Order: sequence, then C-alpha cells, then structure tokens
Amino acid sequence: MTTPINKQNTSLLAGGNLLDNKWINRFLRSRWYPGIIQWPTLIIFMVIMFQLILGPEAAHDNFGTALTWVLWWPLIPIIFLFLGRFWCAICPFAKINDLVQSFVGNHRPVPRFLKKYGIWIIDALFIFITWSDHVWGVVENPLGSGILMLTLTTGVIVSGAFYERRTFCRYVCFLGGLSGNYARNGMLSLRGTPEICATCTIAACYKGTDNSAPCPLFEFPKTMTSSANCVLCAECIKGCPNDSIQLTVRPPTKELWFIRKPKLEEAFLSAVIMGIVFVQNVTMLEVWGSVLKWLEQVTGTTSYYVTFSITFAFFIILPVALLGFTSWVASKFNKVSLVENFTRFGYAIIALDMAGHIAHNLFHLLAEGGAIYLTGLGLFGMEAAHGASTAIVGMGTIQFLQFGLLALGFIGSLYTAYRIAKSNDTGGNVWGTFIPYATLMVIFTVMNIYLFILPMAMRM
Repeated sequence: MTTPINKQNTSLLAGGNLLDNKWINRFLRSRWYPGIIQWPTLIIFMVIMFQLILGPEAAHDNFGTALTWVLWWPLIPIIFLFLGRFWCAICPFAKINDLVQSFVGNHRPVPRFLKKYGIWIIDALFIFITWSDHVWGVVENPLGSGILMLTLTTGVIVSGAFYERRTFCRYVCFLGGLSGNYARNGMLSLRGTPEICATCTIAACYKGTDNSAPCPLFEFPKTMTSSANCVLCAECIKGCPNDSIQLTVRPPTKELWFIRKPKLEEAFLSAVIMGIVFVQNVTMLEVWGSVLKWLEQVTGTTSYYVTFSITFAFFIILPVALLGFTSWVASKFNKVSLVENFTRFGYAIIALDMAGHIAHNLFHLLAEGGAIYLTGLGLFGMEAAHGASTAIVGMGTIQFLQFGLLALGFIGSLYTAYRIAKSNDTGGNVWGTFIPYATLMVIFTVMNIYLFILPMAMRM
C-alpha cells in the first residue's frame, strides 16, 4: 500500500518536489530512462574513439578531439552545477560496465581496500592524468586521448566483470571524484522523505526490486545526506513503494554548509583542484615559454619532464599548503586541530574550484568552439575555408564571463566558509575562524583573476 506524502511536513526547497510535475515524474519512472540517453551517448563515444585512434593525427583536424576537449570537457562542470552527477547516469563507461555485467559479471563485493582508500586512489589518478596530459601531450595528440579512453574502458570492463554494481565509477574513476565534489555544490538534490523512510523496512531504494535495479553507486536514499554519489539514475524513484523520494532544487553551495561527515581526502581534493586550475592556466599563457627557459637555467636541464614537474608540484602543493596554514591560524581561535579545520573548511573551496574550472574551460568552448564544426566537415569529405576562425565570441566577452564566474565562485566560497564556521562554533569565536578563510578565498580569487588577465594561447 502506498503511503501518501504529507506535504505540510516535508522539507521541500524552492520550487517543491520536481516529481510532483507529472511530465518529469513519468519520464524518470519510464523504462526508457536513462537508456534513451545512454545509447546515443555510447554511439557518440564510439565515433569519438574511431576518430581519436584512426582519424587525422593533428588535433586541430580531429573531430574526436574537438568533441572531447572543446565541447564535452567544458560542459561537464556546468552539468554538475545544474544537474549534479546526471552525466554519470548517461556516461558511456557506465553503460559499458552494465553491459559487461549482464554477460560475464561475477558480482563480487567491493574489495575492502577500495572502500577504505578509494577517494585517495581517485585523488592520485586525477593528479597523474593531469600531469601526463602536459608531459605526454594527451589533449594535443588524438592518439594519446584515444589511449587514455581505451585505458579507462579497460578498467571499466575488468571492474564490471569481477565486481558488483559500478565499483569503478564509485571508487576508481577520476571524473567520479571531481563530479562528487562538484555535485555537492550543485543545484539538484535527491533525498528520501524522513517521515516516510522512518517506517520503511524493505530498503528497495538500495537493493532494487523486480522493476528497478539496485543503486549503482551503493547509496541508500533513506539515510543519504550528500549528492556526491547520487547519479540521478532514478532507480530508487522507480523502486520505492512509498513515493518517498524527493527531487528538489536548492541554492548552490547549500549542501556544503553542513557536511555531517567531512573527509580529509575530499577536502584535499578540493585544494588539489584549485592547484590544477592554476596549472592549466599557467601552461596556456603566452609567457609560459619564458617561464620554462628560466626553469631550465635554474635547474640546469632542458628536460620538459623536469621543468614541468617542478611547476606542477609547486602549483599542486601551493593551495594545499595555504589551506593548511589557514587551518593552523584558525585553530588558534576555534581550539580544534589543524587537521579538523583543514577537513571541514576544505569544502568551502569547492565553489571557487568550480568557478575557476568553468572559467578556464569557457576559453576552450568559446575561443575554439568553431573547431567542432570545422573538423566535423572532414567527416563528410568537405574542407573549411582556409584560415577560418574557431572563435565563437571575442576575447573581451570571454574575459567578462570569466570574471563574472570568479565573482560568483568567490561569493559562494566566502559564504560557505562563514556557514561552516558558524555551524562548527566550538571555540566561541566565529569571526576569528571565518576571517582567515575569507582571506584565503581572496588570495585564491586574486590569483585566478591575474592568470585570466594574461593572454592565453589555444591548444587546438
């Protein structure tokens, strides 16, 4: 028997439960969702792989490179902002995982070391892949991008063949770690209704039913307080016998204000992402060549492996060290440890991370977006006009949008730091805790603005 929802007692956010809209409800409950989007995504992925491996060797002529790094990669953080981890529900790797499991899956439990160290593994992979991109030229080399995709596909196939659900997506995928952090900052939230879930004993949302699959990322909507591992696959919506699931719109950053169980590895990743944004910007600057020459003189070597690795390590360590120092200063006011401050307030950086990430990728999308059309012509044996521009809008417009995004990210991180300080007021000095982190947000924002002011070179 279905238990009706008492809407007077549910904590619905602005706009209410989106599932009250019959069109959204029907779509998400339909047996066609998410397959109706997964299959086209998988087909496009196959086209991209064909182009990356067998298409033109030059990145600026390769349609697969343009779709991957000029369109998909810039759009990903925007999707995370508005739709949380929805991309993970329609990701071709997720579909490949499900297909492998349907034929040869052994469905073994997740290894304990992955459960314990999964996020640290994701952190390490994210750092390594970013480093390898610059050292081996993954983005500029279609075959390099193809090898990266094939490596990830192999990992997905092996994981799907041996382990249950989407073990790879939850505990190994580097994009999953990024999306988990960003989804916390996102505007969409899926939760169970506490009053209804309190009386539920069957856990259909986690285990699945005859008409729905188990939660692919091992989440339990009944007790879930974070969107980090919810991919909006709608299986819990289909399986819940009590219509308990709510899908609501919330202000960006709201989830970050009250993290019940903050994790050091997630806070560390948020600082690392800031460093990676710095690296991506610095290596695209027109002055990057001069920086390399200076490093060669200092180190006495012309090896790019050495000079870039030094630069990379500096910018990765810098935000981690600044967050650590700020946490030490704050500990003098709130009387908690440096590590606890680092862990709690690391989440405040996420809004600025996302803003910097989107702002950087906006350059690729708007300054190089025309490459999607120009390289697409090659699929049909046509050639673009000689010297055709890839720019969609001018650099002035791009910088205006970049600075606007940074301003929003700064406000989001600043307010998040304040809310975290207020909700964890163990030392009785909210402002003493908040001001050091406010200063840190100012420093990060100024650094981003300065890098975006400098002229950038295109990678395509």
